[in-house]
Amino acid sequence: MEWRDDAIVLGRRAHGEHAAVATLFARAHGRHLGLARGGGHGKSASVYEIGNRVAAQWRARLPEHLGNWTCELVEAVSAKLMDAPAKLEALTSCAALLDAVLPEREPHEGLYDATRELLARFDEPEWRADYVRWECRCLADLGFGLDLDSCAATGVVDDLRYVSPKTGRAVSGEAGAPYADRLFVLPGFLRGTGKASGSELVMGLEITGHFLDRYVLAPQTKTLPGARVRLYERWRRDAKRREDKV
Repeated sequence: MEWRDDAIVLGRRAHGEHAAVATLFARAHGRHLGLARGGGHGKSASVYEIGNRVAAQWRARLPEHLGNWTCELVEAVSAKLMDAPAKLEALTSCAALLDAVLPEREPHEGLYDATRELLARFDEPEWRADYVRWECRCLADLGFGLDLDSCAATGVVDDLRYVSPKTGRAVSGEAGAPYADRLFVLPGFLRGTGKASGSELVMGLEITGHFLDRYVLAPQTKTLPGARVRLYERWRRDAKRREDKV
């Protein structure tokens, strides 16, 4: 059995002296594992760095086998971000989340395209906001999308200020006021209004992290990956430092 596909490297672990078991997110084949001979050592290992885009070929005698990777590097995304630690941390979080939330071998072509777009936008000034929106897309693709278009209680589309931690639906200022201490604050940038401040970005990560943890990972007895936790902590510290300077 054999197939070829565009793919993004999510991670690898050593297997023997020179090989590695690499996890790829392939556009038409989903999260997929395979043995990369030479992928754990030397020049070949650089192909399997987290976030890299590759032209992947997978071969196995039977579909249920681990199979073998033969990959050609298309874009060395991780190398481009080596001098930008904050962006590299976001890339690592992105890969770790995909590895944690995606079922094995289940296609998610829309999410794959959204992930490629995110990788391309790390050079943009608003890449942090793009990252949070990407996490929203993850939720939507897995069946737990946020509904931020109208108030869950009244149906109004104006003055949306909160997000329900139970339903993921927006709540208006008037309807949510009595329960404000139990609701998430809705950052404007998630509804396309204005640029995101540091504190709003943190709010966005709190919202997406809550729903990823509660509805996607907890049923699998998993928790948010360490890389995602570290990303949140970095953004929270950065936002606090900026606020302290004001």
